[in-house]
Amino acid sequence: LEHTHQSLEMSATSVPESVFKRRKGLEELKAKREARHAAVRRDAKKNRTEAFKRAEKYVKEYRAEERSLLRLRRQAKKAGNFFVEPEGKLALVVRIRGIMGVSPKVRKILQLLRLRQINNAVFVRINKATRNMLTIVEPYIAWGYPNLKTVRELVYKRGFGKVNKQRIPLTDNSVIEGVLGKKDIICVEDLVHEITTVGPAFKEANNFLWPFKLSSPLGGFSKKLRHFNEGGEAGCREDKINALVQRML
Repeated sequence: LEHTHQSLEMSATSVPESVFKRRKGLEELKAKREARHAAVRRDAKKNRTEAFKRAEKYVKEYRAEERSLLRLRRQAKKAGNFFVEPEGKLALVVRIRGIMGVSPKVRKILQLLRLRQINNAVFVRINKATRNMLTIVEPYIAWGYPNLKTVRELVYKRGFGKVNKQRIPLTDNSVIEGVLGKKDIICVEDLVHEITTVGPAFKEANNFLWPFKLSSPLGGFSKKLRHFNEGGEAGCREDKINALVQRML
């Protein structure tokens, strides 16, 4: 028994120092990893709370704007006047025709608008330059002024982001924050608000969004070669674009 006890003591003292160093290193790595995970969880909780607060603020803003427009319409009707609706700042452009017989100039403009495939859709800020571009490519596109519901459904249902030139689904707010965090856009509702209001970071937010790949519309197109005003599909359809997009989601 005494001999066995001595051999156990010898084996305990003969453990190499490198083993102890390795154990210590592994313990330190584990502690760092746990601290990092705890920090990530803490940040995620904080961002979640902030996202809820912002969403509530945006809902109040949208409702206030809606009530203001309703009040102005009622005032105009009461006074026997016509109410001129505010001009749209945001357009939604959908490509409805393919590549056959497209002139070089039209092809170039469609590339600049990022409409490389049929049934692709993008948001465009309305100004003189973009209006001229839309006029030139009008036979190949359907466009109009989207409402908040359409913008939100497109982002939530068909939204993909451009991360390191890759098409990444918007399954988590961290995807948005990683690219647009420096512009104070940290969640999907921030992105929807920036697009809808055509805010100061619209260009970055819109470029982050990959062109939406929509389905063919339920019931199909009627007459693609004719303008919308002539009973066709091409050209500007103002707020009627919302009904078209609902059929294509």
